Amino acid sequence: MAQDSRYIGPRLRRMRRDLGLTQANMAADLDISPSYVALLERNQRPLTADLLIRLAQTYDLDIARLAGDGGAEQQSRLSAVLKDPIFADIDLPAMEAADVAANYPGFAEALLRLHTAWREEQLALADRSVEREGPTGGEPPDPVAESRRFLAARRNCFPALDDAAERLAATIAQADGLQGYLRARHGLRVRRLPADVMMGAIRRLNHHGREVQLDDQMDSASQNFQLALQLAYLELRSDIEAQLQGGQFETDNGRRLTHRALASYAAAAIQMPYTAFARAADSRHYDVEALGRQFGASFEQAAHRLTTLQKPGHERVPFFFLRVDQAGNVSKRLDGAGFPFARHGGGCPLWTVHQVFRTPRQIVTQWIELPDGQRFFSVARTVTQGIGGFGTPRAERAIALVCAEEHADRLIYTRAANAPGPAMATPIGISCRLCHRADCTSRAAPPIGRDVLPDDYRRTSAPFGFSDG
Repeated sequence: MAQDSRYIGPRLRRMRRDLGLTQANMAADLDISPSYVALLERNQRPLTADLLIRLAQTYDLDIARLAGDGGAEQQSRLSAVLKDPIFADIDLPAMEAADVAANYPGFAEALLRLHTAWREEQLALADRSVEREGPTGGEPPDPVAESRRFLAARRNCFPALDDAAERLAATIAQADGLQGYLRARHGLRVRRLPADVMMGAIRRLNHHGREVQLDDQMDSASQNFQLALQLAYLELRSDIEAQLQGGQFETDNGRRLTHRALASYAAAAIQMPYTAFARAADSRHYDVEALGRQFGASFEQAAHRLTTLQKPGHERVPFFFLRVDQAGNVSKRLDGAGFPFARHGGGCPLWTVHQVFRTPRQIVTQWIELPDGQRFFSVARTVTQGIGGFGTPRAERAIALVCAEEHADRLIYTRAANAPGPAMATPIGISCRLCHRADCTSRAAPPIGRDVLPDDYRRTSAPFGFSDG
């Protein structure tokens, strides 16, 4: 019954309540009895084609939207959530998830929201346990950590934003691109100006002059992204605000940073629409440079977009994304691959993301193995932050895309004839304090829980020697 699209009782009930109607009101409008409406809403009677048409005509509804998909999208989301290890000891057949999604959509949505809030709070608790250690007894809230927790709890995937951006991208394509759409829809022209005129801005919306101003030293990928970002602020603001509603923010700055992150997400989704980009990722075997060229995006923009392809029912390879500078400072971190990156302290120097500064703009691949035996495949490369022109400020950073071993064969980087296999994985740790590899010559600190041996009579090749106990 749950799979028969004629039985849409929960959706009918929700629609009636959204319209502010009682069962008696709806019965009078449709010329049926209130008891029949009650039977329909309890899925004890199917909705006939004739009644479906009457509903659509009476309340000016889209028949396809009313008939729906039997909760397929919500079923996919629910199934994904139920794979969480916290539910591992509960027998949850797929058919039961389908029944809940189809017949009890409100309950399913409540469970999804609760799970998202739980994940976010778990991440917050992990941060607080470290931040609040020490003699000071506490540290002020970290807005960057707040924003990262918000994104991590949702795996940096926002299907509603993807859908809204994809619809907007289709309209933009019909208007001959971003500039044509801005002119036709908002009466805004695009004007490129020298840096001294822009006075430190790379994009500025001039309401009085009816123009979007861009720094003329930006490359084409950056210009396209900034135009898409301006459109996101103009047309998708309510969609972005809707995503923020479920967040838990202790600071205004945390909320603002998250709003900016979601706006950038929407801009990337306009520039690289989900369906087309996911299809291209498959056909090009996740070749980041080729994807960037196809969609007019930079290497970093394309790599970042790959981390968002986890829309329920349309998932692609899950990736972990990291951006660091030469001092090891992390300026962006997005986890969709379950990679246990150190949330505090330095990373492992044996990971090539910290070494690619020696070979600027060259892709460096690496198999890595964690102490627990998990293997991952890493793709790293440097990127330049800043605008063009001699003497202008720039920052060189490294980014890495990482996926689990079971997905690596889908990447073009593992298909070369001379590509090393997982057996050649480099042993790395999450951080020195959490890594118990005793013979690591790159170690910067002893691991928690190990006693350091004195070196009165013997000095090991590794920085520290440890007792066996």
